Amino acid sequence: MTLKRSMARFTAGLAGAALLSASLSAQARELSVSTVLSDAFPWGQAAEKWAELVEERSGGELTLRVYPNSQLVSGDQTREFSAMRSGLIDAAVGSTINWSPQVPELNLFSLPFFIPDEAAVDAVTGGEAGELVFEAIESRGVIPLAWGENGFRQVSNSRGPISQPDDLDGLKIRVVGSPLFQDTFSALGADPTQMSWTDAQPALTTGAVDGQENPLSVFDVARIDQVGQEHLTLWNYMNDPLIFAVNQQVWQSLDEEQQTMLRETAKEAGEWEIAMTREEESERLAAIQERGVTVTELSDEQYQAFVDATQSVYEKWAPRIGEEVVNAAQTAIDAR
Repeated sequence: MTLKRSMARFTAGLAGAALLSASLSAQARELSVSTVLSDAFPWGQAAEKWAELVEERSGGELTLRVYPNSQLVSGDQTREFSAMRSGLIDAAVGSTINWSPQVPELNLFSLPFFIPDEAAVDAVTGGEAGELVFEAIESRGVIPLAWGENGFRQVSNSRGPISQPDDLDGLKIRVVGSPLFQDTFSALGADPTQMSWTDAQPALTTGAVDGQENPLSVFDVARIDQVGQEHLTLWNYMNDPLIFAVNQQVWQSLDEEQQTMLRETAKEAGEWEIAMTREEESERLAAIQERGVTVTELSDEQYQAFVDATQSVYEKWAPRIGEEVVNAAQTAIDAR
């Protein structure tokens, strides 16, 4: 009798442990996070940092699994926002450029020569314009949580130095899938060629395109100089902030404590990545120059020539972005 009772208790104990384990497993949840670049780049590192902080703060109750290289959208980075909005992707650390086809207000950051320096970037993202941009994203079914930074985009090519608009005449420049980029480089006399990052490096290698534009971190880590890009011009013609965001239905399924934790960790990861990206800029430039790349820095007069040459692009796109957003950004830039 005693043996039977002991066995019954043992069996009951096992059943209880199994139920507890099942309950804990049911509580644990994994969210997919899309990024365009891997953790070899600051962009990918931002997503990994977010995942690390979430797992740490939630005690493993909530985890983020990062899928780099646009895996979740078959390499087509311009589909990322739509995939997140529809629920195919739970979350993302994405580019304002790639999401701009679905959120026109994000073209604010791609207006040529509009945001001149890091202080201006911070004034825009941290002020009324940044709030308006986040409202525009949320109105389209995605919850924005925090800002990151891909950096100012510089132009490179295989033909020769670029120091004035005429130097771009006829050059085939790889650009991302945004009509604003097409208009900007067309205004400068170049031949813009739209393609994903996956296709860009082979095209540069074969000479199908003459040049490209990207932040220094991408140029450095991807060793773009090894595919014939021997000339680099620092012109800061636009900045590409990153945005940490979550699908609206996923967000609503989280309790208040989880939402707060997800937002706070996104902000922390974003601040960490922005500081790292900016601190490494000078080292990256030195490394690029050491590899034999000719670097051209523009004088104030040369910079103004590019501003003047793209004024028509600003006039065309500012109304499409929205006067309220553009004016708020201009006010913030002027007051920085």
